[in-house]
Amino acid sequence: MRRVGNLWTELTSFENPMRAAKAAAAGKRRRPDVSDFLLNLEWGLLDLRSELLEGRYVPGPYRTFRIPDPKPRLISAAPFRDRVVHRALTQVLEPVFEPRFSPHSFACRTGLGTHKALDRARRGVRRFQFVLKCDVRKYFASIDHEILNAQFARAVKCGPTLDLAARIVSGWDSPEEAVRYYPGDDLFAPFERRRGLPLGNQTSQFFANVYLSGVDHRVAHEIESGVYARYVDDLVLFGDSKRRLEELRGVLNGALEELRLEMHAGKSRIYRCAEGVTFLGWRLFPDRARLVRGNVVRFGRRMRRLNEDFHSGRAEWADVEQSVRAWIAHAAYGDTWVLRERLLARFSFGLGARRFARGRVQQ
Repeated sequence: MRRVGNLWTELTSFENPMRAAKAAAAGKRRRPDVSDFLLNLEWGLLDLRSELLEGRYVPGPYRTFRIPDPKPRLISAAPFRDRVVHRALTQVLEPVFEPRFSPHSFACRTGLGTHKALDRARRGVRRFQFVLKCDVRKYFASIDHEILNAQFARAVKCGPTLDLAARIVSGWDSPEEAVRYYPGDDLFAPFERRRGLPLGNQTSQFFANVYLSGVDHRVAHEIESGVYARYVDDLVLFGDSKRRLEELRGVLNGALEELRLEMHAGKSRIYRCAEGVTFLGWRLFPDRARLVRGNVVRFGRRMRRLNEDFHSGRAEWADVEQSVRAWIAHAAYGDTWVLRERLLARFSFGLGARRFARGRVQQ
């Protein structure tokens, strides 16, 4: 495909940051930094637009914190005005990259998402005997800035837009050690190359899709009649030949190595689909789908906290309904009717928990 130019005018138009601000504020309007920005929205956007046009825009410092569940992770939150810029950038870049993305990539893409990825995986579980399941070791912390910027330049020929993307990418450097030598490296290469994208940035989700897009196309070219699906850095590849899947694992390893990434040795293996394939919080079998235990435990904990907050007045009914509806929509994907009935019946929000379980919540 030809490179796309002349994006800067659209990116810095008043309408684009305005749309970005509304999207970034969705569900977060009560937060002090968000409400402060929205209080003087027009003036704030005009100042931000002037900084972009005059080349004065500098990303602010991140606020970092750790979360323990589902596994310990470092989350980095950018100031709200920076999140507006992130959205403004991806709103003009997504139409450029979407036609270049593989249909085998499902994360953070309009019309795709978790359930479409699960549909693809279930098709593989039902049709094939074996699965190669793997993920990338320390994926976000390992993304190489120089390689990512080069990928942008292969699709975009608008200098100011590329400069802004590079400024956002370079605004964060991974604190995690991910030292590994790759072909052609000298002694200092792993220490001189900047790497890492912050968990918590909306741009990081989009950039992560860009970074592995070439891997998707390479695998799709090799799989012949198999089934492949990727969700961020979780990959499943199905086939009837264990030997062929082993060969494809080598192809994947080579493609990842070119991006200065490595497959997670402890989480990458080939086994029979009849054993059940764990993917995106589900255990998929040829004839059924079950939620993994950790998913259920986390929801129970969240409901206990929400129940306490609701009865103490710290949470409103809208918060309860939104949280429960979201989980019901996810849990209803598989064979979870009895689980939903039993789990939600433990909590009393005053409107009948059993209606939650059946997905017929009414205010």
